[in-house]
Amino acid sequence: MEDCIRLEYDVDGENFASAGHASESVKRTLKQMGVSPASVRRVAIAMYEGEINLVIHAHGGKAIAEIDPDRIDIYLKDTGPGIADVDLAMRAGYSTATENIRSLGFGAGMGLPNMKKYSDDMKIDTAVGVGTTVFLRICF
Repeated sequence: MEDCIRLEYDVDGENFASAGHASESVKRTLKQMGVSPASVRRVAIAMYEGEINLVIHAHGGKAIAEIDPDRIDIYLKDTGPGIADVDLAMRAGYSTATENIRSLGFGAGMGLPNMKKYSDDMKIDTAVGVGTTVFLRICF
């Protein structure tokens, strides 16, 4: 793991102006490393969806990226309300976002499905009232 680059970001809850900062920074780092554009795109989409979920649903959290030469592992951690029904949350179009959030153009219910679609591995560890950690692995 000597070649591993670890980047950590605080994601500010309910601040849509700063949402995407972490994924943009990781995207820039991957480009500088010479990672293929297709892989960079997958990472950017999956990580951005995770950041938005932290902003909308969890009142913020941490985004951690561990970059190895052949993959990236992303951890999205929060101490928000947790996910009551993971299977339901994974259904495209299902969302617990408020009407206010939807009026801003967010909360379409594609966050978790897109994270799964653009990653090679995804795990969700959640407890209601405690928080959620989403793990994503994307291989280059």
